[in-house]
Amino acid sequence: DLIVHVRDITHPEANLQKATVLSVLRNLNIPSHLLDSMVEVHNKVDLIERYKPTEEKALAVSALHGHGLEELKQEIEKKILTTTGKKILAVNINLEGPQLSWLYKEATVQEVEVMPEDGTARVKVIISSSAFGRYKNLFPN
Repeated sequence: DLIVHVRDITHPEANLQKATVLSVLRNLNIPSHLLDSMVEVHNKVDLIERYKPTEEKALAVSALHGHGLEELKQEIEKKILTTTGKKILAVNINLEGPQLSWLYKEATVQEVEVMPEDGTARVKVIISSSAFGRYKNLFPN
């Protein structure tokens, strides 16, 4: 669904390495939409003082120090959701009903926050539009 190209930006041949990777991907007949949506990651930015990527959409990270990893995670999540046509939703459910079981089968449950006082839960899921439509039909409330 997504290509993440992580480069050691401190390597003296970093630009040549990028060109080589792109050439190999093209020779593998990777679909152009995957190449166009590729996430470019410049790693080891902690070794270069005040590093700013020269490439417009590149993300600067330091895996060693954790710098930029939250932004990278958000970008990957955004692109995966766009590519797969899924969305992240929070739904309120009654724990006595079959909704939670259904969501575990038909979606990716990320988080369940139980409200024991009223027997409900707030469930954060990654779900396709078609699955969410089925959910709304099965559980209209």
